[in-house]
Amino acid sequence: MDTEGKKIGDIELEAKLFGVTPNPYAIHQVVRLEMALSRAGTASTRTRSEVRGGGAKPWRQKGTGRARAGSTRSPLWRGGGTVHGPKPRDYSFRVPRKVRRLAFKSALSEAARNNRIIVLEDFYLERPSTHVAVEILSKLKLTGSTMVVVSEDDESVEKSFRNIKDVEAFFPEELNTYDILRFGNILFLKGALSSLVGDGDSEGPA
Repeated sequence: MDTEGKKIGDIELEAKLFGVTPNPYAIHQVVRLEMALSRAGTASTRTRSEVRGGGAKPWRQKGTGRARAGSTRSPLWRGGGTVHGPKPRDYSFRVPRKVRRLAFKSALSEAARNNRIIVLEDFYLERPSTHVAVEILSKLKLTGSTMVVVSEDDESVEKSFRNIKDVEAFFPEELNTYDILRFGNILFLKGALSSLVGDGDSEGPA
């Protein structure tokens, strides 16, 4: 396709990236990993040993008619410590590199099979222009969520697309399995596609 939305030829997608048999298990594992990596895991509570105060016994052990108490920072008291509360943790887990590669290729192949991939001829912008980017998407008749993949040296093009609603721009090395799955359309600039194919062993940043 060119920027006017006209078909100017056919391009054969590389089989090693876009022609593999999708593996649902690999995709599931990698999506779980990428979602786990996005979890902050910073929730934290204080145990009775970490709460300020409570050093003195509040009243003597016997003779007051009240229940025995050793500290005002017991979990039973207001302002006391928390029992089995959350602590900062790392939710990530390990997925073998071969599985990450397979999931990445499976996601691309599934997108190609469902005709979600469009290749756009490279074009140059002297400076970023969201207006131009919107016109291009309109002429390509792309609606809904769209991933635009541009080459590293196309900074003006990348900036032009990134302010449009439901559109996100990526460089080839930023692609990952989860993002490929969550967009309805994947628009590759020809140079970016060549760069991705050249690094065919990539499995994204997962």
